[in-house]
Amino acid sequence: MSELTKKKCEPCEGGIPPMPDDKAEEMLKQTPDWEKEGKKIQREFKFKDFVEAMKFVNKVADLAESEDHHPDIHIYWNKVQLVLWTHAIGGLSENDFIMAAKVNEINM
Repeated sequence: MSELTKKKCEPCEGGIPPMPDDKAEEMLKQTPDWEKEGKKIQREFKFKDFVEAMKFVNKVADLAESEDHHPDIHIYWNKVQLVLWTHAIGGLSENDFIMAAKVNEINM
């Protein structure tokens, strides 16, 4: 279990800079299977069929609502791609890594 799963996403209204790349790379070590793509992190999940993929998406949606931090979700039949970034600052914040760590626990 990552230490990040013990944290709660904090509201972000902007006004702060995005996380520096070196810090983001360090945080990725706590979120296995997530990859940094520019100013975002993403991960693809694969399921046996569409129904299982949608069950996962619903769990992610519940988590996103409880954390008030919402990923971009792309569904391709049995695959789900999640993309996280903090829109208000145009890049990554700790919230993105908190969500990624918590999502990883859903999938286990």
